[in-house]
Amino acid sequence: MSKKDDMVICGANAYDKKYYFNPRYDRIPESIKEELHVICVLFTEEIGGIFTIEFEDDGTVSMRTEYAPEDYLYDEVGSGLLVSEVRRKRQELFETLSLYYRVMFLGEKIEDIPEE
Repeated sequence: MSKKDDMVICGANAYDKKYYFNPRYDRIPESIKEELHVICVLFTEEIGGIFTIEFEDDGTVSMRTEYAPEDYLYDEVGSGLLVSEVRRKRQELFETLSLYYRVMFLGEKIEDIPEE
């Protein structure tokens, strides 16, 4: 597993009809895991392709989407719009995940992290 694969929190694949949650992040509360599961699966059901939620090196959370070249049903425009909508509606969730990563994996002290 590459370092980048290690940064993937979870993802869904419309082609295989599968959902993946990285066991490295098992300590994330169940309610948040369930919310991430719903986000990923609903995204791929609506848009298609492969959708992942990942940590960046600095702890920020990003969403990535990709699709097979032969997938003519993939909605590229809708993908960008839905990523923006998810980011806006789930901002608090992503901030919480970022804080979790920065404390648990980057070793930052919670009192040293400025509020955004």
